[in-house]
Amino acid sequence: MFGFSARSISNILFWVTRKKWLILAFLLSISFFYFPSPEGLSPEGHRTLIIVGVALVLIISESIPLPAVAILILVMEVILGVDDADGVASSFMSDAVFFIMGSLMLAVALVNQGLDKRLALTVINITGNKTWRIILGFVAISALLSSFIGEHTVGAMMLPVVLALIRNAGLSTNKATKLSTLLLFSIAYGCAIGSIGTPSGGGRNVIMIGYISEFGMGTISYLDWMKFAYPMLLIEIPIVASILWYSFTPEQKIMDSSVRKLKVKVAKTGRLTANQKLAIVIFFFVFLGWIFLSPIVGLGIVALSGVFLYLSFGLIEWREINRSTNWGVILLFGSAISLGIQMKETGAALWVAEQTLYYLNIILKDATIVRWFVSVIITGLLTNLLSSAGTVAVLGPIILDMGGEPIVMGIMTSIASAFAYLTVVASPTCMIIHSTGLIKSSDYFKAGWKLFIISVLLLLIISTFYWPMLL
Repeated sequence: MFGFSARSISNILFWVTRKKWLILAFLLSISFFYFPSPEGLSPEGHRTLIIVGVALVLIISESIPLPAVAILILVMEVILGVDDADGVASSFMSDAVFFIMGSLMLAVALVNQGLDKRLALTVINITGNKTWRIILGFVAISALLSSFIGEHTVGAMMLPVVLALIRNAGLSTNKATKLSTLLLFSIAYGCAIGSIGTPSGGGRNVIMIGYISEFGMGTISYLDWMKFAYPMLLIEIPIVASILWYSFTPEQKIMDSSVRKLKVKVAKTGRLTANQKLAIVIFFFVFLGWIFLSPIVGLGIVALSGVFLYLSFGLIEWREINRSTNWGVILLFGSAISLGIQMKETGAALWVAEQTLYYLNIILKDATIVRWFVSVIITGLLTNLLSSAGTVAVLGPIILDMGGEPIVMGIMTSIASAFAYLTVVASPTCMIIHSTGLIKSSDYFKAGWKLFIISVLLLLIISTFYWPMLL
């Protein structure tokens, strides 16, 4: 029929079956493109939301490789007239992208020097060899560290450690297993909950403190923030570990074999070599740079400076960095950042927030419930599409203008913006663990929705019964 053989028709039908979500996303984008822009939303904002919808369908369904989704986002931004090519390129190459790039390269350099095994052994000496205790230990270490020095930094530090454990457990680094997934999520979600603990835990905390101060609604000190947020951080550590354990329960309940292998490998290497000591010193200065210099030059520039030093001192060859760095993840994160910026610049994010608020007022008819719903649920969902800082930047003024106790509303919103559990692009740390190739997009939702619901309920309980005692 029409010159097609039965085999050709069969191949076409097979492709259509495998790519049904791609076809559906394509048809929906065409349909919505010809819809008139809703009232109050610019044509550019309308098209940006179309791109968001297409990207979400493709990321969740994994009908095409994620780097292909990243390329499609950038192409659609230009073709649909959201921005010109130069504008898209500018939004793509942000400091956040430099940070992801530099972090992945630094991880490669540390592994190349064998320091990942030594760090892994140090962690094991603290947690013991039982898998459950190791998971709890990784969540706790990641959470406590990220509360003071930022989740991005901790995620970059902990990745080589986890990968060393995975390799020494005899697991493939090319195929996902429950144990490898469990270990990787322990640092990603540990970093997420840790970021709520102090103002220095995340940029959106500082943004919210600035909003409250600039609007004349009060002041929040470093210690004040910790009094509100740290109890929730501590409570969430065992909760996160438990949810991850029951979502990805591994067969290996005890990691005796991997621990023994790790000890043998470390023992064979002997004492630290001169190159290893130099690698530690360089990473230490990068670490200090992330803490003290990042407000001036950015996290990404600090990370890339470290990569420059590793290359200059001959601690790693460029071909090794080029071979071991997951460039697809960098591409995906850059496109996600670009899309988040376009949502903010075109007014799409603000329009969505205002429309949601309008309909919630009609449905719920209770100002207190509406305030809570927007500051927690809407913030938590939106942070999985935008960056946490972008979410707080957009929603912060709206929420503070809704009434209620501003400090409570502000801290509640910042905490909810850390509920980045549901998507690959939810946070840099989620992207960092995805770079290993051992995490599927569906894995985030498998554990993430449980953690999201429990985190929301816990925040509700703490803000209702504990926070009033602090005011």
